[in-house]
Amino acid sequence: MSIYRHKQGARLAEAVVTNGLIFLAGQVPENTEADARGQTENVLAQIDALLAELDSDKAKIVDVTIFLANLADYDAMNAAWDAWVPAGHVPARATVEAKLANPAWKVEIKLVAAR
Repeated sequence: MSIYRHKQGARLAEAVVTNGLIFLAGQVPENTEADARGQTENVLAQIDALLAELDSDKAKIVDVTIFLANLADYDAMNAAWDAWVPAGHVPARATVEAKLANPAWKVEIKLVAAR
């Protein structure tokens, strides 16, 4: 079994690929001044880029966990999500409220995709 660590740093890899699956680290917004929808759109664009680098795409996502700093942002996050996720290719998904590592982050998304 091979294991490939993509964009590996001292603490984590942005993704790990093994057995035909891509495990993305939690992706967080770069635009911390944006509202929840804007931050979600930013994170989803980062996910698109990482998956493309690994010869995959959002239609191959199988499992997603979305962490929201405040569940009051659920509808705003879903507005971005619904515009992004491909019809007919929705993954299994969980959304939870969690205290995120940076108080400016409103959302963090972690997922598994097929290659």
